[in-house]
Amino acid sequence: MTSSDAVDPHETSEPAETAVAPKQGPLYRVIRSVLRPLTLLTFRPTITGTAHVPMTGPVIFASNHLSFIDSVAIPIASPRPVQFLAKSHYFTGTGFRGWVSRTFFSSIGAVSVERGTGAQAQAALDQGRRILESGNAFALYPEGTRSVDGRLYRGRTGVAWLALTTGALVVPVGLVGTEEIQPVGAKRPRIRPVSVHFGEPLDLSHHGPASSGRARRHATDELMAAIAELSGQEVADRYNETPPSNPVARAVDRVLPRERL
Repeated sequence: MTSSDAVDPHETSEPAETAVAPKQGPLYRVIRSVLRPLTLLTFRPTITGTAHVPMTGPVIFASNHLSFIDSVAIPIASPRPVQFLAKSHYFTGTGFRGWVSRTFFSSIGAVSVERGTGAQAQAALDQGRRILESGNAFALYPEGTRSVDGRLYRGRTGVAWLALTTGALVVPVGLVGTEEIQPVGAKRPRIRPVSVHFGEPLDLSHHGPASSGRARRHATDELMAAIAELSGQEVADRYNETPPSNPVARAVDRVLPRERL
């Protein structure tokens, strides 16, 4: 049995009819109009491929993930507004700093996501689906979390499920150098050369329906190959996660690989 043969984890995850997609508030336009030109002037990033980005309709930006700055670099470089996932603690802080964080991320339409798998991952995907079905752009990182060694890890299939479910085109994004601006543990960003490369949009529908695990896996692999070409990273043939410590669990994962969302 392979992940392609597994029971589809999405079949019973229909969102409530009353659920609505998170939207970008009026503050987003102010932030974008001020922060975008200021950032472009200060960091002078190299941005290529913006002509590939569809300016209307649902589109998924799927990027490699090197730094916290990535979630700023993509919206700044993108020629159209884009919403993205954000850790839940950005919305739950207390005091003045908590209010500022919550106000900022809510105003830009960020999607709160709990760390974890299964129900937590599916909840984030359902939010992304609602954004796409509203005709907007949504960004996410198929690797799931930041690369710890600069390599590009195996993509999780949630991005393919979103594309195959909504019919949205997927624009691969290759980020280069963002890990040098604010390395893990650094308190302040540094000015370093950064590149943001937008690839040609991919229509993944030829792989099959979203209900097929094999289709999701093959679509994700095609996307990750496009990201690798844009970012120039070495490819790691495994997921970006800590391997199971239990020998039995490791053996089971090799023999019966489960699908990561």
